[in-house]
Amino acid sequence: MRAFTVEAAEAGQTLAALARKRGFAASWSEARRLVTSGKLFVDGAAVTDDAFRLHEGARVELRPRAPRPSPAAPPGRIVHEDPQVVVLDKPAGISSAPYHEKGATLARPTGALPERETTALDLVRAWWRHAGRRANETPLLVVHRIDKETSGLLAFAKTKLAERLLAAAFRTHEVERSYVCAVHGTLDDRRIESRLVADRGDGLRGSTRDPGQGKRAVTHVHVLERLGTRATLCEVRLETGKTHQIRIHLSEDGHPLVGERVYVRDFVRRGGEPLPSSRLLLHARTLGFAHPVTGERLRFESPLPEEFVRDLARLRRL
Repeated sequence: MRAFTVEAAEAGQTLAALARKRGFAASWSEARRLVTSGKLFVDGAAVTDDAFRLHEGARVELRPRAPRPSPAAPPGRIVHEDPQVVVLDKPAGISSAPYHEKGATLARPTGALPERETTALDLVRAWWRHAGRRANETPLLVVHRIDKETSGLLAFAKTKLAERLLAAAFRTHEVERSYVCAVHGTLDDRRIESRLVADRGDGLRGSTRDPGQGKRAVTHVHVLERLGTRATLCEVRLETGKTHQIRIHLSEDGHPLVGERVYVRDFVRRGGEPLPSSRLLLHARTLGFAHPVTGERLRFESPLPEEFVRDLARLRRL
């Protein structure tokens, strides 16, 4: 093991530059490789960023036999995979798929996640790469979506047959889906039905009273817990699955989701005060369907994410 202590005149230099200067490497490329492969330790901890800047008095050690650090796991997790289907537990803030590629085979090159907005499709392939598999040889086909700001279970097909049969199951409402959400105010169990249109007249999706317009949407709400005096935790089951259906129905019912930033306009106009939240408190907890080839009944449950649980704890104290 070779080591040195950073002197005052060397403070602020990068780890790779100083490793080369101190004779640990004969070239820039070799110095960078030492860092990125986890062979250089600063004050006892491996540093893999070749642009890491050192402070005076830091102890730098070269450990040639140190194992290469494992790559960080991608966000989310794959909860099920077989030759026909993949089910991903998606984090909030990730789109299900690029909007312009709906229903298409979405190929991705190998390597790092793309620089454009990362989607759930990219996360599946990132997990394949993390497991040492080739990520661009298997198609991924979109059969349904959940909102970008919604976390939870999302299924993709890996073959055209699975895509056709799963998409049909979603269209005919044969798929079991339930969500957990926190809403403003106090409400009771209820069934909400309306006809949803892309523009209710003010630029927002919403319900219409015209029986000849829109698409029928039915939402079933079951109260799980009163959260303090200002919010309620609910389980929501979809009888139909329209874009933003849960968010629209509960907002129009006077109880927008906590963390809602789009369908909260009417609530604020009536004098409501949106509760602070780190995210939209909507989570796709349950997903169940018949396997498109074997017919086996598959059912998956996703636990509430940590940030969701933290926000619930805060709401209970209000």
